[in-house]
Amino acid sequence: MMLMWNGIAHASEAANDERDLLRAEAALCHAFEVGDAVAAGRGLDARFTLTDSRGHVTNRAQNLAEIAERQPYYEVFRNRDGKVRVYGDAAVVTGITRAKGHSGKDEFDVDFSYTDTWIRRNGAWLLVASHASKRQE
Repeated sequence: MMLMWNGIAHASEAANDERDLLRAEAALCHAFEVGDAVAAGRGLDARFTLTDSRGHVTNRAQNLAEIAERQPYYEVFRNRDGKVRVYGDAAVVTGITRAKGHSGKDEFDVDFSYTDTWIRRNGAWLLVASHASKRQE
C-alpha cells in the first residue's frame, strides 16, 4: 500500500506542477499581450534570456522594456498545445505560440514553436530561458 500511496502522491504533485506551469505560461502571455511589464517581471528570473526566431538573444531587462513600450504591439499572444516535463525543481514546457500584431508599420500573424525552461524557487515557478522558432507551413 505504501508504494501505491507514494505513486498517487507523486502523480498528484506532477498534475499540480503541470497546472501551475501552464498557468504561469498563460500569465506571461497575457502580460505580453496587454503590455504589463510588472506582471511579466514577476514571472521572469533575474538571469532570463530569450533566443528569438532570428537567433537574437535578449535578457530580462530588454524583454521587460519591449513589453512596457509595446513594441512590438501584440493583439494576440497565446500559447497552445503545451507539454510539460517536470524534473524536481526544474521543468521544460514546449508548445506553440500564436503572435498577432504589428512592429512599426509591419503587421504579423505567426505561429512559433517554443521551448521554455523553468525553475522553482521559494515555491514559485520562474522562467529562466525561452527559445522560439517560426513554424513552417
